[in-house]
Amino acid sequence: MFEHKTEKLLSLPSFLRRMMVSFFLAVGVLIIALGIGVVGYHELAGLDWVDSILNASMILTGMGPIAPMNDTTAKLFASAYAVFSGVVFLSAMGLVLTPVFHRVLHMFHLDDADENDETKP
Repeated sequence: MFEHKTEKLLSLPSFLRRMMVSFFLAVGVLIIALGIGVVGYHELAGLDWVDSILNASMILTGMGPIAPMNDTTAKLFASAYAVFSGVVFLSAMGLVLTPVFHRVLHMFHLDDADENDETKP
């Protein structure tokens, strides 16, 4: 997906396009994860739709639950969704930041490649 270390650095417009693709991919992952939480809180915890969205979004962003869970099924779902949300949120951040880290590392390899080219006869 990304250029090899022996290739030249990607142009700025292409890099920004890559960042947009990564950003929208991460947003898609977060929307799917939010949808899972909203449906789960609505069906298993008996919350109405607005409270389900609020609770799922607060858990997904790491803020914590809003509504108390009254039965065992709801508590188990809330626990599983909290763990799932932590992994999803960190993964989404990884998707967004991967092109930046790749570009920085690629810049370091360009310096090495330039030095190797100068030493060749």
